[in-house]
Amino acid sequence: MKRSSGARLCATAAASVLSLALITGCSDASDDTKGSGKDAGGASASAASPTPAAEALTSAELEKLLLAQGEVKGYKVDSGDDTLPKSKSGVKTDKAACDPLAWATAGLAPGDTTANASNSVTEAKTPGTAAPSDPAAGLEDAFDVNLTFVGLSSYEGDGAQKAMKAVSDGVVACAGGFGLAADGEKSKVTKVTAEKGSGLGDESVAFAESVDMDGEGTATFHTEVVRKGSTLASFYTVNFAALASGEPTAIPAAVTQAQIAKLK
Repeated sequence: MKRSSGARLCATAAASVLSLALITGCSDASDDTKGSGKDAGGASASAASPTPAAEALTSAELEKLLLAQGEVKGYKVDSGDDTLPKSKSGVKTDKAACDPLAWATAGLAPGDTTANASNSVTEAKTPGTAAPSDPAAGLEDAFDVNLTFVGLSSYEGDGAQKAMKAVSDGVVACAGGFGLAADGEKSKVTKVTAEKGSGLGDESVAFAESVDMDGEGTATFHTEVVRKGSTLASFYTVNFAALASGEPTAIPAAVTQAQIAKLK
């Protein structure tokens, strides 16, 4: 791909991102699952640990548990992201079993709770040294950073375990893909594949979704949901330059480890 083309596609993607399915400009990404720093296939959920009945944290309490600026070296933390849907009513799929996958990727609670908080963590990267005569190269360098959307949700009793099961079941039920509409924008997930999770917390579920990029190819995105006690954390990372070049993108271990460490 030429740099000018890649920069244009990435700029379009960045402007339109609402969730994994609304990154509509970065075509030319291959559907080859080149890996994401995790082994694909097999059972995606680590063994669940029994947890005593718990009370859900409030959204305000979850906000305090989100990563804050300075807590992850090499990353900038923003309090929220205006491009993501604000509620589940803004995210609809054509298969009910796939709803938890779409919600988790959008930073929303994958289970039955109103206690939810989210923010974004961006890799702090030194600007590139592209020549003034090649502004497209400079634009692509600007997009070559990992942006991770983090969502926290909390549940009463065994609600967190049920939410994890819904995600795990969804990976199986939605293997053949599903239609998705987020804030009125429609797109198509063509395939869902189980991946090896980080193994953090009491249990984790990781999956990859292949998304149709407006008929110009497909791109693969990676999401992980981790449970610690009655709280779930979801992670979804995108790198616009990687999408344009077809390179894989992994969820940064530093981000997942730091966030799970803050959970009660």
